[in-house]
Amino acid sequence: MEWLTAEETRNGTAVWEFILEGFPVPEHLRILFFLVHLLAYLASVMGNLLIIAITCEDHRLHTPMYFFLSSFSFVECCFITTVIPKMLTIFLSGRQTISFVACFTQAFVFLFLGATVFFLMAVLSLDRYLAICKPLHYPTIMSPRMCFCLVTVCLVLGILFMAGPLVKLSHSFYCGPNVIPHFFCDFGPLANLSCSETRTIEILFFNLAVIVLFTTFMVAIFAYSNIVVTIVRLPSARERQRAFSTCSSHLIVLSLMYGSCVFIYMKPKQTSRLDTNREAALVNTVVTPILNPVIYTLRNKQVHQAVRDALSRVQFHRYRRSNALSF
Repeated sequence: MEWLTAEETRNGTAVWEFILEGFPVPEHLRILFFLVHLLAYLASVMGNLLIIAITCEDHRLHTPMYFFLSSFSFVECCFITTVIPKMLTIFLSGRQTISFVACFTQAFVFLFLGATVFFLMAVLSLDRYLAICKPLHYPTIMSPRMCFCLVTVCLVLGILFMAGPLVKLSHSFYCGPNVIPHFFCDFGPLANLSCSETRTIEILFFNLAVIVLFTTFMVAIFAYSNIVVTIVRLPSARERQRAFSTCSSHLIVLSLMYGSCVFIYMKPKQTSRLDTNREAALVNTVVTPILNPVIYTLRNKQVHQAVRDALSRVQFHRYRRSNALSF
């Protein structure tokens, strides 16, 4: 750990940069870890961008559910881009330093987008509830304007919930050490390094995290419990299978996200079990974003058909272009 002298701590914040410890990887395995995480990052980004492109291009997917899913995919791309490129830099070049401002900016964007993802998950749950349980009122309630407003509200709530604790923590005094036992700047490690009393800030963050996770989880529980009751009452076995297929995808994503985040943030004392949090955060930032596109939409028959149609159109245009060039 790198401690700073009393002269260096005399004026203002002593620590001007932090050192991200990352994962303890042997030197000869750095390139391998870099390639594995790079492929995971590219797969996640390409999968989510494919969802956005297909949703925008195919008019059959211009529905509220796919609008929310494309918004979810966009936020996911931004979410992982906040963390993974810096981790790749650490693996490849060994440059572990990050400035004070960049570190708190990364922490804020990460937590803000993370909270936004959970609010979007709650909106997706309500969307499925209205589509299955209130089909006659669904087109009226989920108008394009309402869909846009709901996504905007999710973004605003994410900012409002996460800005306060991070701003307060950034004004704390940091006198050393400045080594973060993590691969990105998160609230817990930063609170652990502060030389100021941060108990009040930690309690505030804990309460806000509880509100975000608990309220969105209860919305999901309400929505899917009603959905299950409605599905069981459907007369057609084919309709029940189709409804269960859609909802099972959503529930798998919910369990992955809530499981990792509850493990990381649902502790009043953020200084405990930081090493274990690092492994759980890896699941949340690398593993889950890869699975989300596959679980949520790429296994959906409508998306499969939209992808096939898009590929057919590309092949058709190439065929016409080649014929035109031959003449």
